[in-house]
Amino acid sequence: MAWFKTLNINYASKDMKKIFFITLSLAGLLSACELDNYPGPTASLSGTIIDDETGEPVQQDIIRGTVIELTEHGYDPVQPQYLIIKNDGSYENSRLFANTYTVQPVRGNFIAVEPQEVAIKENTKLDFHVIPYIRVKDVSIEKAGTIIKATFRLEQTVPNNIVKIGLYAHPDPHVGEPMAIARTEQELHRPVSDDELFTLELDPAAHTEFLKQGNTYFFRVGALIDVGEAKFNYEAAVAIAI
Repeated sequence: MAWFKTLNINYASKDMKKIFFITLSLAGLLSACELDNYPGPTASLSGTIIDDETGEPVQQDIIRGTVIELTEHGYDPVQPQYLIIKNDGSYENSRLFANTYTVQPVRGNFIAVEPQEVAIKENTKLDFHVIPYIRVKDVSIEKAGTIIKATFRLEQTVPNNIVKIGLYAHPDPHVGEPMAIARTEQELHRPVSDDELFTLELDPAAHTEFLKQGNTYFFRVGALIDVGEAKFNYEAAVAIAI
């Protein structure tokens, strides 16, 4: 019967090993839960990019547009966080940790503004009053027969050349230069005067692969200044059924 006793001992030894490893795993899990027992992100930051002269929101691109750079204090090194700004110039992040941050909009379509130190807590509001590089004014986007026709004026606030202007179309209201299924663009590479009237036309018949008859699309005009990392300046998009 010696072989039977040996067999039981071997099985008992294996069971003890299993119990030992399970105990270690549970202890590690409980320890991790204790270490991670910190309050979650309860702070929020929201606001709008506002034209300091007109008081109107500064229209943006949601893709490759201006972003809000946040650098949290108390950590070294720390990687900045970036908040996307919506087309209407507003932004919001409701999942931040309460702390002091350095906050600055960067790579924008306006004259650069200085960073600010902000104590971010619950429902923190922060608007940025800026001077846009270009104001897109007196915009009219209409359907003339079968053609989409846009007329507008430009007011530039810096002496740099305006690189180009464009009329952009997309089924989504976030339409813009980086998000367009059809476009008409004109290269300028020169300054403009406030009273100069620009006209751009887009023929849906030339884009039947993307623009389907009977559907509604969003159209938006924009202009780009010749400044490093500058983004397009816009007016709001207009919905038109073609």
